[in-house]
Amino acid sequence: MSRSRSRRVPSHRAVRVAHAVLGGLVATGWLVLPQAWAGAGTPAAAARGAEVIAPPAEAAAAAAQDGTTTGDLVPPLVAVGAAGALAAYGYTRRRRRATTRTTPGGDPGLIPLPELDLRSRRLLVEIDDCVRVGAEELALAADRSAGDAVEPYVYDLRHAEAGLAAAFRLRQRLDEADAAGTAPDGDEGGRRDVLEEIVARCQDAGELLDTAAPGFDQIRALERNAVAALESAETLFREVAGRVRAAEATLADLHGRYAPSASLPVVGDAEQAKDRLLFTTSHLNQARQYADRGDGPKAAAHLRAAEGALVQAAELVNGVTRLAGELASATAGLPAAIAAAEAARDAVRELPADVRAGLVGPLGHAEALLSSVRHETAAGSHDPLDALRRVTEASAGLAGEGGGDVADGHDHALVPARSALAGAACFIGTHRGVVGSEARTRLAEARRLLGPGSVPLSEVLRADELAREARRLAERDVRAYGNPSGGRGGAGAGGAVLGGILLSDGEGGPMSYGGPRTRGRRGAFFT
Repeated sequence: MSRSRSRRVPSHRAVRVAHAVLGGLVATGWLVLPQAWAGAGTPAAAARGAEVIAPPAEAAAAAAQDGTTTGDLVPPLVAVGAAGALAAYGYTRRRRRATTRTTPGGDPGLIPLPELDLRSRRLLVEIDDCVRVGAEELALAADRSAGDAVEPYVYDLRHAEAGLAAAFRLRQRLDEADAAGTAPDGDEGGRRDVLEEIVARCQDAGELLDTAAPGFDQIRALERNAVAALESAETLFREVAGRVRAAEATLADLHGRYAPSASLPVVGDAEQAKDRLLFTTSHLNQARQYADRGDGPKAAAHLRAAEGALVQAAELVNGVTRLAGELASATAGLPAAIAAAEAARDAVRELPADVRAGLVGPLGHAEALLSSVRHETAAGSHDPLDALRRVTEASAGLAGEGGGDVADGHDHALVPARSALAGAACFIGTHRGVVGSEARTRLAEARRLLGPGSVPLSEVLRADELAREARRLAERDVRAYGNPSGGRGGAGAGGAVLGGILLSDGEGGPMSYGGPRTRGRRGAFFT
């Protein structure tokens, strides 16, 4: 049975069996009845019949004149009656099916493909949010709990992450097939199978986290330990607030040393961090007030909202620091990367003419890229990450298909790719309240390609491309959403909604560890 088909839809197997039996009976009657009636006209049969009833002479004479008996008409009449009954039954069944059908020309129990597609996208977003929040709250719980206490919930989260990663991989496959204009597995049924598998994996991951949520609440015990958790959050708040000022200074330095495009990924991050801290301040104060009154559930709800905003503020600040380090690494590695690309170019030029003829295009493209990079670096301020990316592209073109392997942490090609991946992850994580499934899918695929160990150069370039596409798609979703409204979340609630800290435009309360059914359980106390 299809996963998307309702279990209440009846099976048609019994109906088919009934049709077969009825048809067999009609056929048997058609063959047997004429012989039975023919046998009635034999002398023996007539003699036996005469013992019972003596027919009038007039009737016998009439029968003799017609040459036909009443029994000769029975088989045709039976056949016509059976055919009429079957036709009436079939017509009634078709009318009933036409009035109850929910999909054009298909099984009434199947979800229409467009609806199934939307459902799979929605579940990907929901479970991705649940996994992100679960990792966030597990880190907070681990700081204040014994390691063995949180280990089962770490295990559940890892399993949910694995299922989500598999679902994203399937979604990426679908999107690639759509871009190529081909259906997966060659037909619509193949697409349905893939979508159903995505839905099933997401549902399994969500149910796993939903089941673990009550036990996790016992471990965290925010209602009972609100005062201690508040002290920990207030300490982290002071630390992050001090780092915001350092991040602003770092941004000013980046503007002075590099081209504007170099610092573009983190422009506005310091301001967003301040907005999250404003929200944190408001809800830490409310949590403190409820804790002083002895209202543990409400204190826990506001504390959880403050924690979510505080984590995102720290992530935004870390993004500025991380980008500064990546730009410095790219600057340091760029001369060696240019030298290696030029050596590869010279090696191609020395190849025999017949071999070099097949590399005229890549050779010209590499020369153009290297020339533009040399010109930009000589002119002064430039974007070293973008320059390193183009040099890597030139080297890959000269190396041929695949381009060899890139050792983890030992090749300059990984620097721009990992920078793009980290920047996209930060942006999507701090704007997850409005970012859809497309950006998350590209991010997941880029993360998969840039796994640990040696990575083919072609996959490094592909991961870099996917990460930058994920960032573009996420920015598109944020622009389409517009200015967020705060709802009942108070100061800074608009940014909290944008960041997915609060559900339902500020009306659903803070997100917590759990699946789709349990993640908003503290919302009832968020007043």
